[in-house]
Amino acid sequence: MDERIEYEILDRISDAFFAVDGDWKITYFNQEAAKVLGRAKEEVIHQNLWEKFPEAVGKEVYHQYHKAVREQVPVFFEMYWFPRKMWYSVRAYPSENGLSVYFQDITNQKRLASKQEEHYKSLFHQNPVAVFSFDLDGNYLSVNPAMEELLGYKEAEYLSMSFIPLVTDAEIEKVKGFFMQAAEGKTQHYETEALHKDGHVVLVKVTNMPIIVENKIVGVYGMARDVTKEKKTEKLLFESEKLTAVGQLAASIAHEIRNPLTTIKGFLQLIKNSNGETKEEYYSILSDEVTRIELITGELLVLAKPQAQDFQQVNIGKMLEDVITLFSPQALMQHVEIHCEIPEIPFVNCIENQLKQAIINVVKNAIESMPQGGNIHIKVKAMDGSVHIMVRDQGCGIPKEFLDKIGSPFYTTKEKGTGLGMMTTLKIVQTHNGTLEIASKSNQGTTVKITLPIS
Repeated sequence: MDERIEYEILDRISDAFFAVDGDWKITYFNQEAAKVLGRAKEEVIHQNLWEKFPEAVGKEVYHQYHKAVREQVPVFFEMYWFPRKMWYSVRAYPSENGLSVYFQDITNQKRLASKQEEHYKSLFHQNPVAVFSFDLDGNYLSVNPAMEELLGYKEAEYLSMSFIPLVTDAEIEKVKGFFMQAAEGKTQHYETEALHKDGHVVLVKVTNMPIIVENKIVGVYGMARDVTKEKKTEKLLFESEKLTAVGQLAASIAHEIRNPLTTIKGFLQLIKNSNGETKEEYYSILSDEVTRIELITGELLVLAKPQAQDFQQVNIGKMLEDVITLFSPQALMQHVEIHCEIPEIPFVNCIENQLKQAIINVVKNAIESMPQGGNIHIKVKAMDGSVHIMVRDQGCGIPKEFLDKIGSPFYTTKEKGTGLGMMTTLKIVQTHNGTLEIASKSNQGTTVKITLPIS
C-alpha cells in the first residue's frame, strides 16, 4: 500500500496512533494522538519519544514498550497518564523497524467504573444486613461491619476461617448442604443457628447465592439477618393466641352445655313438684339433653386427647372403599347413591385411624346434607406430588357468608350438630401437612377437597 494512503487511513481512525523507529524516534503521529496527548504533530515528529515525554521514563509504559521491542511480542495494558490526568488503553505491536502504538482515552469509562465500585462498596459496608463472601471451600473472602457485629468477630478473624466453626453441631450438615447447592448455582434461603464469639446461639435467616465471573462459579455470596427476637416474639404471640383460643373455646363449651343443663334443671324441678304424676315426655326431653351433653364432651375428648403420631404408608384407595362400605346402609336408607373414581395412586404417609376419621366426618356431613336423597361423587387423583380427595354432594349447601366459619367450634348448619366434627377434621388434615378447602353454594351442594403430600 502507498505510504501516503496508509497515513491518510491512520489519520482517520478513531484510535490515537503513533510509531517509532529502532532509535525511539517518532516517525508518525496521527491527529487523534495529538488531541489525546495534547502535543502538536510538528512538535514531536522525528523527535526521541523519551525526550519529548520524559515523565514516562521509568514508568509502566516505559517498561511495557521496551518489553515489546526486546521480546518482539505485542503488549496490552491500561495506564494513568498524570500530566493529562487521563486513563488510556494501550496496544503496542513491535516490528523489526520499531514499534506501532494504538491507544484510546478510557477516562470516562474508568470514572464510571470507579463510581459503580464506590456504590458497591457503600452498599456492602453501610448495609445493616450482614453481607459476606466465600470461596468454593467455604472460607471467608470478605465481610462487612454488620457481619462483625452479628457474631462478634473482627474482619481479620473471619478471613482466617471458614463458616463451619460458626454453626451449631445440630445444624452443620444442613448448612453444608445449602452451601453446596449455592456453589452449584442454586440460590438458597434458610434459617439456622449460628454461634456468637461469646458462645451464645444466634438464630439467623440466611441467603446464599453463587458468585459468577465469566460464566463460571467462583464462590458464594451470603446475607444473614438476626431473627432471634422475631422468633421469641412469634412464640409469645402464638402462646397468646393459644390462650385466647382456649378462652373462646371454654366460653363456647360453657354456653353449649349450660343450655341443656338449664333444661334438665327445669324439668327436674317439674318432676319434683309433680306429686308422682311425671309425664312420660319429660324423660324423653331429659334423655335428649343428656345425649347432647355426651355428644359435646365426646367430640371434645377426640379433639383434645393426645394423638399417637404413628405415621405409616397407607393405601388411600382401600381406606376410601372401607369408608364407603361403612356408610352404605345409611346411604341406602336415605336414598343416597355414592359414586367413586379411585384409580391406582401412590401410598400416603399418614396416621391411618386419624385420616379415616377425617374422611368419615366429611362423607357423613355429605349424606346428612341430603335428607331427601341425592348423589355423592368421590374422586381421587395424584398430581404435583400430592393426593387430592374430592367429596361433592347435592345437598343444601352453605351460604357464602358462613363458609369462613366452618371449622369453628360449635358453628354448624345442622340442627343437632356441634361443629366439632369439622374442627377435628381440619386439625387432622393440618397434622398431615395437608390442606382442606370447601366450596359451596346454597341449594347447589358442597365440595370438600383434601390435599395430602404423598411423601
